[in-house]
Amino acid sequence: MSEAGEIRPARGDGATHVYEALKREILELTLPPGSPLDETGLSQRFGLSRTPVREALVKLAADGFATTLPNRNTIVTPIDFAALPAFVDALTLVYRLTCRLAALNRTEADLQLMRGIQADYAKAVAAADAIGMITINKAFHLAVARAGRNHYYADLATRVLDDGSRLLRLYYRSFEDHLPREFVDEHGEIIAAIKARDADRADALGLKHAGQIVDRLRGFLAPQAGDRIAL
Repeated sequence: MSEAGEIRPARGDGATHVYEALKREILELTLPPGSPLDETGLSQRFGLSRTPVREALVKLAADGFATTLPNRNTIVTPIDFAALPAFVDALTLVYRLTCRLAALNRTEADLQLMRGIQADYAKAVAAADAIGMITINKAFHLAVARAGRNHYYADLATRVLDDGSRLLRLYYRSFEDHLPREFVDEHGEIIAAIKARDADRADALGLKHAGQIVDRLRGFLAPQAGDRIAL
């Protein structure tokens, strides 16, 4: 155990342990945007050499959670609230397109995967587990995107969901982490439309699903964000 009370990970798992711990703190906003991520301090905190800490920071940077500055210092990536209108437009487009394509191209295996993830999401919501909700929500929408059989849209969905992870944390926090049940049921409605191969309904549900997130963010972050776009 380190001086700060951290449990030492098994040998070889150090980078993963540091990555997961810091990612959770970044998502929880206990490490605020712009906070320094100092290799030496983190090495002391986790009781590890600088090598696994450096590996964890590289992965955090690759996933968009950390930023390396020109002076080679690393910080928690700031949230660019000025880019919120562009983000919510991208989120809306991604949800609509991926739901539509999934309805046209899904397999039974895709549906089974979506149902399993949705069951896990419902459990996370019932437990008010915000980090679980963020992680599982991403898994659900990536399963939908991959069911569409267009890897470009799946890659775009990954980027948008990663960039929006802390905004989603703020969104859940606006409900005090107790998400209304009807929002949970929207995933089930999307699965039903995809199962029925009803592309128009899947598209409309994707728009509705993105819309309630956008409206909530607009309400407490940026009133002008997220004008609806036509395809």
